[in-house]
Amino acid sequence: MGAMMSAAVAARAWKPRLHSAAEDIAHADLLIARGWVTVAEAAEGGPVTGFLAREGSYVHALFIAPGWQRRGIGRALMAHAKAESPALDLWTFAANTAARRFYEGTGFAEIERGDGSDNEEGLPDIHYRWIAPASVAAKEPGS
Repeated sequence: MGAMMSAAVAARAWKPRLHSAAEDIAHADLLIARGWVTVAEAAEGGPVTGFLAREGSYVHALFIAPGWQRRGIGRALMAHAKAESPALDLWTFAANTAARRFYEGTGFAEIERGDGSDNEEGLPDIHYRWIAPASVAAKEPGS
């Protein structure tokens, strides 16, 4: 998982490298220890192809291994998270156009923009939210 995080930074020239590979591994270990991680495997017992880290309704991370991207793994992980929570929130960098397309394509809506002052990279970011259709209907008068 740490290697996926390191690879994602390396693949994006616009993203500064703030952590070593060892620090990425330690961070992944922390996410696992907190019980936030759902993994995708190529086959039972096979290599981990992606993971989503979620604390309640907040998605901390979604990473797919290089070579496994655009195969539906991210959608499957997100569908699993949606099945467990009536709403989800996450932030992504404004420069990460592929992630933005993915989140918008899976039903997330932009609700706020940041100028980078609240993240360690110092990059403009976007807050996205998804609300389950049943949750929306339950809040409408007369439902």
